[in-house]
Amino acid sequence: MPILGQEVNSNLSQGGLTQNNVPELIVSKLHKDYSINGNPNIANKPQPSTLDLNGQTPVKYTDNLPG
Repeated sequence: MPILGQEVNSNLSQGGLTQNNVPELIVSKLHKDYSINGNPNIANKPQPSTLDLNGQTPVKYTDNLPG
């Protein structure tokens, strides 16, 4: 039995449609603030990212080519 196409008939899906969750993500504190600085403090969630550069652009390799 092929898997492709079963999402349309499955009672566990939305009929093969993708939900539009962009409006919820725009106002989500978890995705906006917590993932960068840990505010608000949310229990049982992973540690915030340490990769944020506070809006700064990192030095590009092409701007500092070897001599």
